[in-house]
Amino acid sequence: MTELFEAVDSLLSRPADALPPPDVRARLRKASGLTQEEVAEAFGVHRMAFLRWENGHSTPHRKNRAAYLRLLAGWAEKYPEAAVLTEPNREAG
Repeated sequence: MTELFEAVDSLLSRPADALPPPDVRARLRKASGLTQEEVAEAFGVHRMAFLRWENGHSTPHRKNRAAYLRLLAGWAEKYPEAAVLTEPNREAG
C-alpha cells in the first residue's frame, strides 16, 4: 500500500503542465480501449503525430497540449491502475 501512495504522491507533485512518462500515456490510452487512430482523429492530427506525442518523441502545441493533458488526467482518474509509475527493472541491466 505504501508503494501505491508513493506513486500517487509522485503524480500529485508533478507540475500541472507536465505530461506523464510515455509508458504511462500508452497504458492510459490502452486502458480506455481507444486506438491511436481514434485519439488522433479526435485531435485532428495524423496518427503518426499522435504516436510521437504518446512515445515522447514530440509534444503537442498549445491547445492540443492542454487538451491532451486534460484527456490524460481524465483517464488517470478513470483508470488509476494504468497511471501508476513503474520503476525500471534493475536486474534487467
